Amino acid sequence: MVGLTFYLLGIQASGNFATVVEGEVYRSNQITAKRLAQYRDNYGIRAVLNLRGSSPGSPWYDAEVRATSALGIQLIDFGLSAQTELTEQQVNKLTAILRDAPKPLLIHCRSGADRTGLASLIYQAVIAGIGEDRAERQLSLRFGHFSIPVLSQAWSMDQTWERIEASSALD
Repeated sequence: MVGLTFYLLGIQASGNFATVVEGEVYRSNQITAKRLAQYRDNYGIRAVLNLRGSSPGSPWYDAEVRATSALGIQLIDFGLSAQTELTEQQVNKLTAILRDAPKPLLIHCRSGADRTGLASLIYQAVIAGIGEDRAERQLSLRFGHFSIPVLSQAWSMDQTWERIEASSALD
């Protein structure tokens, strides 16, 4: 258990950054101005999808608005809760944002585990056509997502994916 705790702290401290689809979409936890500048320089980030939603007056949000503006990066706010299943309308809007946002795109939420995991999974499986088994790794412990039915507050992200999966023609 101690090893798992250190692992989870480590991925958070490092930014929980990973490639979703090379040259198109990347994922992370809450970004700092310094990390965003590095991601722009190293990966060409042109847009940021903030899954925490607009929150003027919050230090993290105001800093993100300043950083994206200063770097010439488009900020897209789309608030989701990791504790609540997405509605069909939210899934459709999120899918459209993922499809239409300028690329390369950086997706983030607070920890980069649950909401970001679901969005990354949708991008890989629905938009990029990556096999479902591989895409489902985006919503995993590798990124700090705990998938424990009923006990986990983020279980709703798994339930949302199961609903999307059942309603689409994925392989």
